[in-house]
Amino acid sequence: MKTKTYQQSRRRFLQTALATGALAPFGTRPLFAQGANTKVNLACVGIGNRGAEIIKEFAKTGQANIVALCDVDMGAKQTLPILKQFPDAPRFQDFRQMFDKMAEQIDAVCIGTPDFSHFPIAMLAMSLGKHVYVEKPMAHTFKQVDLMMAAEKKYKVACQMGNQGHSDANYFQFKAWTDAGIIRDVTKITAFMNNPRRWHGKTFTDFLPAQPIPETMDWDVWTATAREHPFNNGYINGEWRSWFDYGNGALGDWGAHIIDTAHQFLKLGLPTEVVPTLEGYSRFIFPQASTLVFKFPARDGMPPLELTWYDGTKNLPPLPANFGKAVVDPNIPPPSTGAVVTKAAPPGKVIYGADLTFKGGSHGSTLQILEKDKAKDLAGKIPDVPDSPSNHFLNFLRACRGEETCRSSFDIAGPLCQAMTLGIIAQEVNAKVVFDPASRRITSNKVADALLDGPPPRKDWEQFYKL
Repeated sequence: MKTKTYQQSRRRFLQTALATGALAPFGTRPLFAQGANTKVNLACVGIGNRGAEIIKEFAKTGQANIVALCDVDMGAKQTLPILKQFPDAPRFQDFRQMFDKMAEQIDAVCIGTPDFSHFPIAMLAMSLGKHVYVEKPMAHTFKQVDLMMAAEKKYKVACQMGNQGHSDANYFQFKAWTDAGIIRDVTKITAFMNNPRRWHGKTFTDFLPAQPIPETMDWDVWTATAREHPFNNGYINGEWRSWFDYGNGALGDWGAHIIDTAHQFLKLGLPTEVVPTLEGYSRFIFPQASTLVFKFPARDGMPPLELTWYDGTKNLPPLPANFGKAVVDPNIPPPSTGAVVTKAAPPGKVIYGADLTFKGGSHGSTLQILEKDKAKDLAGKIPDVPDSPSNHFLNFLRACRGEETCRSSFDIAGPLCQAMTLGIIAQEVNAKVVFDPASRRITSNKVADALLDGPPPRKDWEQFYKL
């Protein structure tokens, strides 16, 4: 558990490092110089629930040494499988202590913690010259994503956001089809995630009451740079997803798996407007259902595009008459509670181009052309789709060694996350959001504009905004 003495010594360390610029070169070394078969020394922050799945995937590659394990609730039920799998790895409850004691032994870090705590862990790791793999979305606020993108460039590290479909068939197909002009002049996208979510059926008139903090948990480190609330069991182990102060809702959770390739290869960037229609609005938790209309301007010779997002179990999107059966990726990882519904309303999208309409699912699932006759005529013109040279985890490890480039680096994933953040802000204020790309501010609503930056940093956590 963290002590006052540690807080003070850590604060002095960061202040001195910031003043002298000592953080930037610390710990950096080109892994590729050690040879192509060199394993990456990987520290893992967040080792339960989704974090555990990430660690297992890295271990499967055979290219990572798990050299440290860190979790704010070390020894809790959800952490036990990883502790058993890697019994000799040093254990920490505070990622800052882990880096203080082991920085020289760490090449990279994987971050499988809740959305709101990605930012400080990633910023400290990058400032120490460590490569970073972080689950989607990159961070909780627009500003945090900005700072993470800047740090990726400043510290010249390999960074990967964990939208795994970016290393599967959907990524390579979408790229090949846009390069060949098969997907062109897109003016409309319908994206949907209609599975049940944790907050569905719940109402709150306030935040949760204080409960005793478990002896095994460091609540201060769990809270990190988020707005501070007393401990309550209703915030942890995935329940944080329900709350605006901690999570990013259905859009932040699934948007990166559904609209990511369209966002990258159609060069969407940031929308100028987001118009919400909500059911069951709450200022505490995400709506029971949301329809969000994102308006993207013309760019690089491509026409303006309107993307409409649908979530909520009964808020089903309008689909083309010839839509047929939904596209389902069998490799979608299971949620920590419940299951992904793939029969009644699987997640997916419809992309409306100039001559063709495409349907798709999420993650790595590929697109299908709805107009069968036109698809037959194009049979000889559709380019071959190359096989992926590496899955998302191996791609990151190879990037750490300089052998590949991260396919979902922060400069690619960041604008996607910021576009989604603008939608989440529209949900939180329940009002139209008008965004000015020149000033990078919201001009329609002062409350919404303040949410770009998020709450003022908590004491002892403001340093991470300065790295």
